Formats: sequence, C-alpha cells, structure tokens
Amino acid sequence: MRRKLFGVILAVCIGWFKAEALTDAAITTKPEVVNDQNQTSATLSCNLTNPSSPIKGYYWTHNGKTIDKSESTTGKAFIEHEIKKIDYHSAGLYACVFQTEPEVNATIEVKVLPHVVAYKHSENANEKDKAVLICVSHGYPLPTDWSWYKLSEDESEKTPIVNGTIDKYEIKNTPNKTTLYVKDLDINEDMGMYQCQGTNEIGSASDKIQLRVRSQLAALWPFLGIVAEVIILITIIFIYEKRRKPDEINDGINRKISFY
Repeated sequence: MRRKLFGVILAVCIGWFKAEALTDAAITTKPEVVNDQNQTSATLSCNLTNPSSPIKGYYWTHNGKTIDKSESTTGKAFIEHEIKKIDYHSAGLYACVFQTEPEVNATIEVKVLPHVVAYKHSENANEKDKAVLICVSHGYPLPTDWSWYKLSEDESEKTPIVNGTIDKYEIKNTPNKTTLYVKDLDINEDMGMYQCQGTNEIGSASDKIQLRVRSQLAALWPFLGIVAEVIILITIIFIYEKRRKPDEINDGINRKISFY
C-alpha cells in the first residue's frame, strides 16, 4: 500500500516538474519590434531560457517561410539573424524557432513605410468613357487607409477625391490595392495628374498617374487619313490621265498625215 502511495506521489511530482519546466520556458527577443525609419539594417536575437527538453536545433522564418541557410542542428539557446537592408522586401514577421519537445518560438515585427506604386503611370481613355486608375502596395504593415487626389497643372496643389462624389468618382480599396474609377470623362475637366496615397501606422507614401483623355473624334482620324490618301491618289491619277490624252490624240493625227 505504501509503495503504491509512493508511486502515485512520485508520478504527480514528475508531472508537476514537467509542467513547471514547460511553463517556465521563455524566449526573450531583441528588439521586440523594428520600426525606426532611419534604421537601414538590424540584428534580431532570441534567447531561450528553461527549455522543456534539450535543444536539438533551431531555424528562422520570414512571413511563415523558412529563411535559407538559417537552419542549424546545434543546441544553442541564444541565436541571431541579420537583416542587411531594411526595406519593403525584408519587412514582415520574423520568428525564431527552437526545436525542443514541443517546439517553441517567438516573433519579431519589422515595420516600414508602405511601398506604393501605380500599376500604370500613364493611362489613356476616350471622352465619355470610364478610366480605371490602380495603385498597389507592398511591405509590412499594409496600408490601413487609401486616399486619391487630383493635382493642379504645376502639381503645387491637390484636391481630395471623395468616393461617390456627384457620381463622378468611385473608389474601391483593399489593404494592398486601391482603384479609382473616373466616369463620363471630360477632356477639359478630367485630364491631368492623379495621386494615390497609402497610409499605415509608420507613415504615408504615394505615387502619380497621368490620365490622358482623347476626343471622341480621335478614333476617326485614322479612317479620315486613309480617305484623304485615297482622294489624293485619285486626283493624281485623274490629272495624269487628263494631261496624257491630248498628247496621244495629237500623236495619232501626225501619224495619219505622214501616211498620206
């Protein structure tokens, strides 16, 4: 009976120690977040204390994907990863993963300004038609707010474009994309430079799109050009034939006189 009681107490103690070991396992990250826009590079570090089991190895991930050449089978509890250039390519969620039983990990955020770029920097459309202007964003975090502006001729002033304004404009946004629809195009009012701007918690970035509006008659110009060429060609042939015929008649008369 005593042996059974001792065995139960021993099992409870072992389980308690294992739970304590698992609970006490902790990873200290440095820095916790990278968001200094003046910083061009960074060294991320993780320090594992009180692992629940021996460390069999470790690796780093970036946005859920294992970083090349970051895997190791050493039992180090302090590991580092260097980001040589901080930009929208390298921004995102980094995680250090220690291969213990079970695996433990910690996350470090690298945040930058949104990288906003126009899908096309020049857009052409016909008068009375609808123009579609698109901007996209990359990096982390993605914009939480999008804005559109119509710029003045010298681009010194910008007028905000409000979604649904007098049925002229329509704006559709997702975190990584914004689309501006300009309806019923007017060659005098709508042609010009437009600006899209994306904003996240770090700040704002923008890009520009040139909208060119063609006259409704623009599509007729190629046809009119062909018609003009045909008319000129017919005129030349007509003039040539008119000048040639009297010479042929005179030549025929001269031949008859010579024969007689």
